[in-house]
Amino acid sequence: MSTNLQHDPLMPFKPRNPNHATRSTLFKKLYTICLILISTGCFAQQHFDIILKNGKIIDGAGNPWFYGDIGIVKDKIVSIGDLSKNKAGKTIDASGLIIAPGFIDVHTHIEGDEKKTPTADNFIYDGVTTVITGNCGSSNINIAKYFKFLDSLKLSVNVASLIGHNDVREAVLGKAAITPNDAQLQKMQAIVEQAMRDGAVGFSTGLIYTPGLYSKTPEVVALAKAAAKYHGVYTSHMRNETDKIFDAIAEAIDIGRQANIPVEISHFKVGLPNWNCSTEMIAMVEKARQEGLDVTVDQYPYTASSTTLNVLLPDWLQDGGHDSVLKRLNNPLIHQKVVAEMITDMKRRTREHFDYAVVAHCDGDPSINGKSIMQINLAKGRPSTIPDEIETILDITKIGGASMVFHGLNEADVENILRYPLSMVASDSGIRLFGSGVPHPRGYGSNARVLAYYVREKNVIRMEDAIRKMTSLPAQKFHLTNRGLLQPGMFADIVIFDAGTVKDQSTFEHPHAYSTGFKYVLVNGNITVDNFKHTGTRKGVILHGPGYQQNN
Repeated sequence: MSTNLQHDPLMPFKPRNPNHATRSTLFKKLYTICLILISTGCFAQQHFDIILKNGKIIDGAGNPWFYGDIGIVKDKIVSIGDLSKNKAGKTIDASGLIIAPGFIDVHTHIEGDEKKTPTADNFIYDGVTTVITGNCGSSNINIAKYFKFLDSLKLSVNVASLIGHNDVREAVLGKAAITPNDAQLQKMQAIVEQAMRDGAVGFSTGLIYTPGLYSKTPEVVALAKAAAKYHGVYTSHMRNETDKIFDAIAEAIDIGRQANIPVEISHFKVGLPNWNCSTEMIAMVEKARQEGLDVTVDQYPYTASSTTLNVLLPDWLQDGGHDSVLKRLNNPLIHQKVVAEMITDMKRRTREHFDYAVVAHCDGDPSINGKSIMQINLAKGRPSTIPDEIETILDITKIGGASMVFHGLNEADVENILRYPLSMVASDSGIRLFGSGVPHPRGYGSNARVLAYYVREKNVIRMEDAIRKMTSLPAQKFHLTNRGLLQPGMFADIVIFDAGTVKDQSTFEHPHAYSTGFKYVLVNGNITVDNFKHTGTRKGVILHGPGYQQNN
């Protein structure tokens, strides 16, 4: 007789003979004993590599904080709850501290900095465990080669990359102000598609920089479509962030609509003469979303921007690159035309001086680092007039240009954009070489500044909302799977910080200062900051986009 009893042990069972009854009773007793043993902890408890205990857990989704422990095995979170009876190779007491997902910086420019500072201290000390580079149209065009380089070098942060329009365009068309023909456009599309297959997370533009500023909307749409085939994101440093801001936003949204691709508007902000217009800007984003377009934004939490000095020059002057610029400036008639156009531009911006424009770094003359164009002009013995300050700008251009900090934003707009639920926190920074130049402080303190100044001091947004902007929102937007949340199964990118003391220490006058308050930072389960000190651990990995095809 067969004794194979196929039934649910939790369902009532009517035995057909006494033997079956005996077996059923025995099974029920054993089952009850097992439940008792499990409930009393008599079975061996799971052993973790790391337990984070007694912290205020903010999961990254915007949910309220709760007290709990987190168990980590290798590079993953495996348990969240009361783990007081479990053992671990290392236990970190997070009493009085916040435990949150590692921050994801969606707008960085680390290319060229990796070998100089592979420990990425400025990011790690600001709680950043993942960066997305290749923004503003500038990237490596061979993404596979770049990722191979990063994989061999090893950084302390995880890295994802976009494929940049300017470099793609230059590879095919050079720096010339021309429109591609069909064959040239197809070559550009092929580069974008290959980058997406190699793991890029999307396609970026920098439409105020050469040669991207010479492109027309249809060209950008065609390349965005190439990225859309592989579920990428379109990110844009728009054509204008001052007097023509609304036209620029409309173009970015239209590109997303035509290419059927999610849009991320980079460093969302507005300068003169459109201060206090951020509500109307946000309304344009919301209107697009109501139409079914996935549009979001990111910002750095400061009232100054930072980019190259060249953005002050007329677009046409830059056609062909630096040598062409020098040749044109040496022509007196062209030189006069440049000055006249720059004077008109200053009037349109309602500016009386270039005192708002400060040199961050000038290879040609490091002595001017940290000084405004107005100050440099006066030091040259020139009158304090716009035409003379323009001559000073052109002098700096001739010696190779400079990176700049522009104090041109409005605090009310910064706060208004930060309140917008679909804005993310970003630095727009590379890996800082400590002590070099006088860079924008955003490279050291963007996240800490939000937590300290806008959450703790000004109560502009809640802590849980700020963390969401730094974690799950960017992870969702850029398809960074299994990151950005504190949940079992997610990668153990984690920050532990003191909400009462976390602070950005970097200032415009003295930018080279790391943020404080982050007691522990874990990257893929590896302790990278231990008791406020960077351990030197370099366990960051490459994060590929959804179009990634291995061995393609």
